[in-house]
Amino acid sequence: MLTTLQTTYTDTRAADLAWALGRERLPALAVLNLELGGAKVELRLLGASHQVLLEEGDVLCSETVACMPGSSTPLPLGVAKRVGDWEYEFAARVENLSRGSFAGRAQELLALVADHPNGLAGTFPGSPHAFTAMLAQRYEGQVRWRTWHAYPQEGQLVATRTRVGVRTAGPAAAPGGGASAAAVAPASAPVSAPAVASAAEAAAVLI
Repeated sequence: MLTTLQTTYTDTRAADLAWALGRERLPALAVLNLELGGAKVELRLLGASHQVLLEEGDVLCSETVACMPGSSTPLPLGVAKRVGDWEYEFAARVENLSRGSFAGRAQELLALVADHPNGLAGTFPGSPHAFTAMLAQRYEGQVRWRTWHAYPQEGQLVATRTRVGVRTAGPAAAPGGGASAAAVAPASAPVSAPAVASAAEAAAVLI
């Protein structure tokens, strides 16, 4: 689903994005509700940012990537957490693109998400290459989603990937509550394994 967001594009930066888990539902400009194999998924466009709400059984997972004043958690390269009986994994990266490459990537991603039944994308009036896009799917027992946040004024595209699934048997939890997390580096740092290389790769993984 592709929509034009009824708001002007503000001069936000990729570096302003922060990540949070467990935040309350925030006001959204566009929403897509999905049922994925018994899980309720709510994709929410907040402008140049996003929120995903996932509910299955008694467990609720809320992911927010947005410009959040006062947040102490900048967008990380990678996070792994336990949420109830689920394993939550998040990865992000920032791509720096030339103007021509940026326009081509924007068209590719918007076409992919607009044509996908589980996709939601929003563009801004007067800024066709400024967009936020989200795509979700159930895959091998996990709920997965990818998001893209475009900043054409900087030539930057922020790509994120999330996987949530039932925790499998493994080593005993560390003392102190059983929750573990790793935020190993800012998303702008060089990475050896990108969150997504292209729209084609995203489609291949999700479908």
